[in-house]
Amino acid sequence: MRYIMTIFWTFVLSQMLVYVVGSMNGVPFSFTMGLILTVVFSLLVFLISAIIPDEPTRQEGSH
Repeated sequence: MRYIMTIFWTFVLSQMLVYVVGSMNGVPFSFTMGLILTVVFSLLVFLISAIIPDEPTRQEGSH
């Protein structure tokens, strides 16, 4: 479920980004650019979540 929601919100936000930036630049809306950004951003989110540890480090004196 976590992956589905990540892809959904990445899709929505990517399409919004393409629409706003395209509107500001005066170019027509490109649905395929939003799909490409969805794939790239989703992969980045999955990769970063796999790299970051889930538990805090237990080193003394690190505060």
